[in-house]
Amino acid sequence: MLRAFAVLCICLSAFSAYSQTPTSKYQVATIMAVKLHKAAAATDDSVTPYDVSVRVANVVYVVLYTPPPGVSTVQYAAGRQILVLVGDKTITYNDILGNSLEVPILSRNTITKQSSR
Repeated sequence: MLRAFAVLCICLSAFSAYSQTPTSKYQVATIMAVKLHKAAAATDDSVTPYDVSVRVANVVYVVLYTPPPGVSTVQYAAGRQILVLVGDKTITYNDILGNSLEVPILSRNTITKQSSR
């Protein structure tokens, strides 16, 4: 009886540990392209938003990124890899200081793999 109880406790603890695993996972993303946002081209503000294309696995997301005033390093970020958390309408990433930031997703395109001959 004691042995059956011990097996039951082990099974329950394994089940509870499995059910507590987080469902959200950060993924590696590659910044593919950075372009000036179309609406920003018409206005001349000190804050310039950008359309940033980010590839995560086989999906390319275009997000609207607005850097803090005076920061323009995103223009040179193509090719850089970052960790992102993809949501339904936003992508979350951490800046260099570890602050979690969200940017809205403007569009998403699935990349189909081409067969090699």
